[in-house]
Parts: sequence; structure tokens; C-alpha cells
Amino acid sequence: MKCNLCPRNCNADRSRGLGVCRTDKMLVSRVARHDWEEPCISGDKGSGTVFFAGCNLHCRFCQNYDISVRPHGVEVSPERLADVFVWLQDEGMANIDLVTPTHFSDKVAIALEIAKPKLFVPVVYNTGSYEKVEQLRKLDGLVDVYLPDLKFCDPAVSLCLAGVDDYFEVATHAIAEMRRQQPEDIFDANGYITRGVVVRHLVLPSFTEDSKRILDWLAGFDRTIYVSLMSQYFPARQDDKCAQLNRRLFRHEYNAVLNYFFNVGLTNGFSQEAESAVRDYLPDFDDEAVQQVLNSIPNVFTVR
Repeated sequence: MKCNLCPRNCNADRSRGLGVCRTDKMLVSRVARHDWEEPCISGDKGSGTVFFAGCNLHCRFCQNYDISVRPHGVEVSPERLADVFVWLQDEGMANIDLVTPTHFSDKVAIALEIAKPKLFVPVVYNTGSYEKVEQLRKLDGLVDVYLPDLKFCDPAVSLCLAGVDDYFEVATHAIAEMRRQQPEDIFDANGYITRGVVVRHLVLPSFTEDSKRILDWLAGFDRTIYVSLMSQYFPARQDDKCAQLNRRLFRHEYNAVLNYFFNVGLTNGFSQEAESAVRDYLPDFDDEAVQQVLNSIPNVFTVR
């Protein structure tokens, strides 16, 4: 079957070769507790993350390029993925956090349909937002919290940094659909978000004006929406095309965007300290470790 799950519409036969996402099979690159999401997601319990290999965006600054640009991981079926969800919950995680699931959204939906009757923690869909609205509608009722990026506004910037010039149009339509599905942001007594939308934006060096245009749109869309303004950028690799990416974010750049957040009337959100911009917060992606974890997870839905 030809794959057109995402706006790339690459029409790849992933049973025979790779799509633009550089994957054919559903690969998991990490299954583990993650403590470095927003406070309302990780909290003290940690987030039960599943990192998927590959990506339908090719961001030049990706800090997980080890699995996004040159994907590797362990193949799982939807049934086995459902087993993983239940296991993460049983391990005491605050939620199930699906990281970069877009190019496997059809299989992820199947896994969620299987596991959902046994899940009592929220499911978080952690995405770059280059999503088709029709695919997101298939997740309606299966995803409790959407955690989308809103990376770029200017088409020239998104074309240079991610290889697509329609990112903003696609992503804002996707976020509008996420908000339709989750119109209220609901938190439990311990401060964990149980339903809703939190929009992330990573402030990049030299691109603060683009960041401000993104905040303009968010303020016009929904002034109460939660926005996570991230300062964690650091050069994960040397870039020979975009020299601005070869330095760290200046503090005054981040502060300018943070101040603009308040100036446009946004009221809810999260900020980051400069200390977050270090490699220490990057997870390890070890296929052998993933396989060991999978071997330890009981078969609830998978028939041996």
C-alpha cells in the first residue's frame, strides 16, 4: 500500500522501501521513563515515553538526529506497542508519551484502540505538527493531551530549516484540529495535565522575529492556550548551510521572545532556564537496550 499518511504525500510503498520519513517498518528507539518534559507532563512520576525512529520533517537543528536522520530501533507490531503502553502505566508513569509518531499514526491508532480499555493514564501525542487533519481525526477519542510543536512561521525559514515551505499553514490547521478535539485544559490535583493542548516553540538563534510571529498567531487563535517557550537549543552538529545554527541561543534573544509572549496577551505557559541547553538532557538511543526492555514486557495483547 502506498503511504500518504503525512503532508509529504511521498506515495512510497513502505513494504518495499523507505518513505521520506526514512522508515518502512514501525521502529521504536526508546521505551523509558522521561523526566524532562514540561512540569505538567513529567512531574515527579516521569513520563512513559516511546520514541519512534524516523521523522517526516528533516529539521537541520534536530537534537534527536541520531534516530530522526538515520533511523534505527526495534520493530514492533501495533499489538506489541499496546503491550508497551500498559507496561509503562504499570511502572507508575504519569502518562504515555508518544514522541514523533506522525509517520506511524495509522499503526499507533490501532495500538491505542487495543490498549485504551486498560489505560487510566493520559495518552500524550508529542508531534512536530506536520500532520494531516484527516489523520488526526482518526485519533479523536484516543489521545488525551496533544503536545505539538509550532516551529516556524515564515515559509522561507521552514523551507531552509525543514525542507517544506507550507509548514505554518499545515501545522496551524493541525493545531486547530487538536484544539477541537481537546477544547479544555484539565489538570489533576497534583498538577498533571489530563486533557488539553500544550504548544511548544523552540527559540532558535537569529530567528526571534519568526518566533514573535508564531506568538502573534497563538494569541489570535486562543489567548488561554498553554505555550511552552523552550530555550534548550544547542548546536547538535555543525551546519554548513545555516551558520546561525552553529552557535547557542543568546539569553537576550530568548528574553525578547519571552517578553513578547506577555506583550501579545498570552497568559498560560512554561519557560526554560538557559541550563537546559546541554547534551545531558538528550536521551540515549540504544537498540540493544530497547530490545531488552521489550523482552521484559509481558504479553497482554500479543499472541506468541
